[in-house]
Amino acid sequence: MGQIKVSANILDKSLVVLNALINSGYSQPLSEIAEKVNMPRQTVYRITHQLERSGLVRKGIVTDEYSVGPQLRDLCFNVFSLMLRSLPVNGVLRNLVKDLGETCNLGILDCDEIVYLERVECDWPLRLQFGPGSRVPVHATAIGKLMLAYLPSRIRMRIFKSAPLKKFTDHTITDINELNIQLKKIRRQGFAVNSEENLVGMVAAAVPVHDKNRRVLAGLAVHVPVARMTAAEIEQYIPLLREASFKISDFLAETDNLNSKI
Repeated sequence: MGQIKVSANILDKSLVVLNALINSGYSQPLSEIAEKVNMPRQTVYRITHQLERSGLVRKGIVTDEYSVGPQLRDLCFNVFSLMLRSLPVNGVLRNLVKDLGETCNLGILDCDEIVYLERVECDWPLRLQFGPGSRVPVHATAIGKLMLAYLPSRIRMRIFKSAPLKKFTDHTITDINELNIQLKKIRRQGFAVNSEENLVGMVAAAVPVHDKNRRVLAGLAVHVPVARMTAAEIEQYIPLLREASFKISDFLAETDNLNSKI
């Protein structure tokens, strides 16, 4: 019985440390983590050492700082994907596609890429086929720029440093200063537009999907060939996109409230 209590205590402390790392959004030295979680430095060292071996946290190569590890990122991604798939999100997207007549998808940020969690194609013969699980560049897509815009600047700059801004078309923004100017505009207006920055001949618009605490969890986008609509014209779809994103946010809030009562 005593061993069970000890294990539970270690698990509780590990969850506290992981939660501190996730909420901070950036690498932290051991001393800072210990101060935030109000634990002895040696205790935090033992916990982070074990979490590092499991891939849940990662220690800096040069500095003695810890951040979220690849195993934890994958775990969070899989849990969030499962949660969205269990909600009537597909129905929301199908109704949105019916109203707009264009392809719509839902995506989240995974390191320096956007991963499509759900996608519903339109009936037009001229369209792109990207299924759920497809990955697209973060700096050259509407959802990607949207997610970057709502990130803390420190995390955003880390993404820019780890992955160069690759040029895909003549419209791709590869200058960090220019991109940051556009990201400020995106935060101010609450939506992002992609004007042939990833693929020639395709434009897109995206709005955020929030949780109950107003944190941006995902992006909801519509994609249109320029043969049917320009980047300026696609902004007319923003109200309907926002209406659909509110529905998804409501589903997430209801699920969260239900889980908190269990």
